[in-house]
Amino acid sequence: MKNMPITEKQLDAWSKEYQVSTERQLATMALSRSDIKDVAYVCAGEDKMRHKFSLEIKTLPVTNQRRSGRCWLFAATNVLRERIAKEHNLEQFELSQSYLAFWDKFERCNYFLESILNTAHLPTDDRTVSFILQTGVHDGGQWDMFANIVRKYGVIPKDVYDETWQSENTHGMNQILNRNLKICAAKLRRMVADEIDETLILRRKSEMLGKIYSFLCSCYGEPPRIFDFEFVDKDGGYHIEHGLTPKAFAEKYALPVINESVSIINAPTADKPYHETYTIQFLGNVVGSRPVVHLNLTMEEFKAAIIRQMQAGKVVWFGSDVGHYGSRTKGIWDDQCFNDELLSGLDMGMGKDDALDYGLAAMNHAMVLTGVNLDENGQPTRWKIENSWGDENGKKGYYICSDSWFDAYVFLAAVEREYLGYLAALAEKAPRTLNPWDPMGTLAD
Repeated sequence: MKNMPITEKQLDAWSKEYQVSTERQLATMALSRSDIKDVAYVCAGEDKMRHKFSLEIKTLPVTNQRRSGRCWLFAATNVLRERIAKEHNLEQFELSQSYLAFWDKFERCNYFLESILNTAHLPTDDRTVSFILQTGVHDGGQWDMFANIVRKYGVIPKDVYDETWQSENTHGMNQILNRNLKICAAKLRRMVADEIDETLILRRKSEMLGKIYSFLCSCYGEPPRIFDFEFVDKDGGYHIEHGLTPKAFAEKYALPVINESVSIINAPTADKPYHETYTIQFLGNVVGSRPVVHLNLTMEEFKAAIIRQMQAGKVVWFGSDVGHYGSRTKGIWDDQCFNDELLSGLDMGMGKDDALDYGLAAMNHAMVLTGVNLDENGQPTRWKIENSWGDENGKKGYYICSDSWFDAYVFLAAVEREYLGYLAALAEKAPRTLNPWDPMGTLAD
């Protein structure tokens, strides 16, 4: 196609169009002194975002991930804690997100180094190698990655292994880790290139991991191997279970949920037919564990399974892109509450398939669905969300999204097999492997 540079004639025409447009002059006045999201806000849309739901599960107070990207762990442990709190009649309870984050971080370092060794025959500017190096190790994750950590290391109450400054403020720690991992990657790749004996390479890798373990212990404290489960119930009754291991605790309280949960996605792109399963190359955290596998469903099937689980009184972990049409202070996500197209004069509409293919949207945050409002035909109109950003915004930390926003920006959920019905059998299909940079491989943080 012939190149078409911008001409003076075009500039003159566009300038005249701008100068005679009342709409553009009003927008200029508003945007010169106000935040663009505030100007685009539609009050009439907010009126429909009421915190009233025909189906609502009462849940514990919200949690706070602070300055860390551990939303996927907070959301997952918030799902589990509701079962534990109900069984033991608890008013307050949290599982230790730091415990899971420690082991995820450590395992992720090993996964990174293994990926480096597996691609050592490729040049560093190969797209896969570049992706591995650029991704490094950070806080984000997906449901199946949470499941793999719990299966290997178990889970414990938060008061057994609480937060540290580093666990709540992870940026500096991650910077140090990723600098070290790139240095380790260069050394290991050089050893492979020099045809050093594999035994020596693996020994060097083990030494690297030993130092990383010590650094993580300095940041988090060393995780306990045995603990007492101690609590006081709503009626003031004191209880204690002595000498539990994290894995024993998980077998009782976590694995029954985890082992029955399926990661479902809604990805309406041409490369991902519905009712098939997908895994992503180099997406994981625990070497040798189960791969991350997603079952792709239509949005109608996706939402129906979630609603069935909530009708059974069980909250649902889900992943979405919270970077679109939201107000953190008001606790709203709704495409009808913002009119960017009218304000900007630009085309702002894009289907979910194109949004995924062209990098406009992908999962970046995980939360918990705790309610939904169904109309007279049983169709959802708005959803109640438990976030992990503390209780200062929204309704004491609980948020709301419209069903149209849900359709456009919710991509992933973890639903138990019994609520999938006949679709559950599809989850056993052999997955097709996607490229490491596929949008279904993005991590919630």
